[in-house]
Amino acid sequence: MTSRYSQRYVQFMKAQSGSARILLIDDDIDLTEMLTEYLEAEGFGVEAVFNGRDGVARALSGEFDAVILDVMMPQVNGIDALRHIRQTSNIPVIMLTAKGDHVDRVVGLELGADDYVGKPYYPRELLARLRALLRRNTPVDPIPEAKESFEFGLLLVDVPRREVTWQGQPVLLTLSEFNILIALLKSGETVATKDDLSLKVLGRPRQMYDRSIDVHISNLRQKLQDVAGKAIEIETVRGVGYRLVTTS
Repeated sequence: MTSRYSQRYVQFMKAQSGSARILLIDDDIDLTEMLTEYLEAEGFGVEAVFNGRDGVARALSGEFDAVILDVMMPQVNGIDALRHIRQTSNIPVIMLTAKGDHVDRVVGLELGADDYVGKPYYPRELLARLRALLRRNTPVDPIPEAKESFEFGLLLVDVPRREVTWQGQPVLLTLSEFNILIALLKSGETVATKDDLSLKVLGRPRQMYDRSIDVHISNLRQKLQDVAGKAIEIETVRGVGYRLVTTS
């Protein structure tokens, strides 16, 4: 087993054992302390930061496996903090939004959040979302798959390294966008339904009026268009789902 595969195995076991490092960014000190205790009791390492500015700096430090980010914070709010994080990092992010505030949820997803949980929340639900996010960021099996890369036109996807390039130019994707791209590539000419994408990418059944997959698809489509123009497109099959097509 090569050193790269050994590293993947360690990451797999780390996510399964619950020992991942989590950055919690929220100005509600009491709630943050309670959530920190809850997550630490589940085996996670947790660091709490109480403002967006310091939160961005810590999120970009490379020391964490995922970020839990509250939207409502003074000075640098969660939306602005996420915007700064996504300029250079694809670290998995769960947004904490006001219950029923669909605007914050959509804006957060559009800026690259991987998932969201409404406040007030049940810690058990947040824990389940967090574990699902970490599982999606590690190989399903520590033994590498026979097919570790995909070529689609001039698009090259290196699965173990989670790297995407177009004619050698890197394409920075969030975890959810990357996993959607892999799902579309594996589907080939078959349409990937929104329900299947929600289960495979978000780890949960798609609910009525849930636009999460649509927003992730829109973000991915824009990023591919930025580097490839119309040479590669995500086709919308109305009422069903999506399919990746190329004109080159």
